[in-house]
Amino acid sequence: MRAAVVALSLAAAGAASSAELRSVELQYEDGYYTMHSEVWFDAGIEPTYAVFSDWDLSPEFSSAIVEARDLPPDESGRPGYYIVNRGCVLFFCKSLTRQGHIEHDSPAVLRAFADPEHSDFEVCDESWEFSEHAGGTTVIYSLYMKPGFWVPPAIGPYLIRRKLEKKAGQALDRVEALAQEYVGRGALVD
Repeated sequence: MRAAVVALSLAAAGAASSAELRSVELQYEDGYYTMHSEVWFDAGIEPTYAVFSDWDLSPEFSSAIVEARDLPPDESGRPGYYIVNRGCVLFFCKSLTRQGHIEHDSPAVLRAFADPEHSDFEVCDESWEFSEHAGGTTVIYSLYMKPGFWVPPAIGPYLIRRKLEKKAGQALDRVEALAQEYVGRGALVD
């Protein structure tokens, strides 16, 4: 959900970047949202993966994220995450919390699963698939979620898609810039 919320209310970025949002599909059925997107970044696969897998970096590419951090592994040894987003739709504003665990196969796949007992979502499963393409990295993002709060079904999907289309490119440019900085610093996250 981090990328979805990031995509929903992403902040401005520099104009020199060339991140490209190639496709976005958002569906709503029986209270569940499904989203798929494909993005190309002008950055290598390892640093792009590093940016997405470091939850502490999230506020740097999304003004909607008011708090984010990596958590120590759970009792099963899975790394954890915690994130609080703040977003507004029309005149209604809400803070949304997600906490859960992460599964990864660096640098190809990253998955995040929210724990409904510690989140504002009944279900929130996300995955990012990374592949090298055309001198950069393609990221395919998938989201399956059901909010634990009421979203008006008649206009909710429309408003989510509208925000996503309006602001996604700005955050993607920031992700790309952070990935390019990782290359310069030589710092990577497993």
